[in-house]
Amino acid sequence: MQIDLNADLGESFGSWTPGDDDAMLEVVTSANVACGFHAGDPSVLRHSCDRAAERGVAIGAQVGYRDLPGFGRRFIDMVPAELTDDVLYQIGALEAFAKVAGTRVRYVKPHGALYNAIVHHEAQAAAVVEAVVSYDRTLPVLGLPGSAWLRLAEEAGLTTVGEAFADRAYTPEGTPVSRREAGAVLHDPGEIAERCVRIATKGEVVATDGSIVAAPAGSLCVHGDSPGAVEIARHVRAGLEQAGVSLTPFVGEVG
Repeated sequence: MQIDLNADLGESFGSWTPGDDDAMLEVVTSANVACGFHAGDPSVLRHSCDRAAERGVAIGAQVGYRDLPGFGRRFIDMVPAELTDDVLYQIGALEAFAKVAGTRVRYVKPHGALYNAIVHHEAQAAAVVEAVVSYDRTLPVLGLPGSAWLRLAEEAGLTTVGEAFADRAYTPEGTPVSRREAGAVLHDPGEIAERCVRIATKGEVVATDGSIVAAPAGSLCVHGDSPGAVEIARHVRAGLEQAGVSLTPFVGEVG
């Protein structure tokens, strides 16, 4: 058994530093690096790519709405063609820093409100798919199993990878509980590690109502900006390894 462990990184901006990216890069196998629209400035993006390349961590473009004040967590009703251009812009920006670091962008994952919107928003999902297809159709895309985003990406011939969230509560419908609701984000490292082992070995998770829902995943996401994020990630990795699950990037080994 094997699975990828990813985290949202590169989200510092100026003097604002929400997480310890360097420490997290010692634990994860893939880094969803912000591209400057929801978070991250040029120096942060370059540092993230440099450190990821040094550690053999796969770099993914974490694309989002142009919403720095809201950290990309507010839905924006965009013209699809403009959303396509925004996503292209973000991938290209991160690719420049990845190239300078001696590597490249290896996958695409939407962020925040965009991630949630394209679970059901067909037009925006298609717009993001169009951006990836136009840029490089060999890039895999990461998202929520059962989403319009992954369905349309697969129909377009892209490689799709489903993910599960290590530190988020799940609804009975198999989607993460909204951050606006109490208990949406989990904080106990031991509990989170146990959930991740269950996801990796059984492909299922316990929802908020106690029901068991399917959670097929090629990658597990731990949020880099959560309190105690590094400790949580370390517990998750240790728990998986103790259960006989190997940790490896879903894109393959990064040289």
